[in-house]
Amino acid sequence: MKKVVLVLLAVFLGFWMFTNPHSLAETSQSAGAQTITLTGDFFEAVIAFVGELGR
Repeated sequence: MKKVVLVLLAVFLGFWMFTNPHSLAETSQSAGAQTITLTGDFFEAVIAFVGELGR
């Protein structure tokens, strides 16, 4: 089942890349930016948590 989902995802992304590459690029860019933001927020929260433990 896992392989079928991966194949379908690859086919979908390939179809999207050939039919509307600009939209795919914009979506990928915004997803990457959101991932970076969420990662930074997570590490800031961990640092704040650990700092509060030391008080």
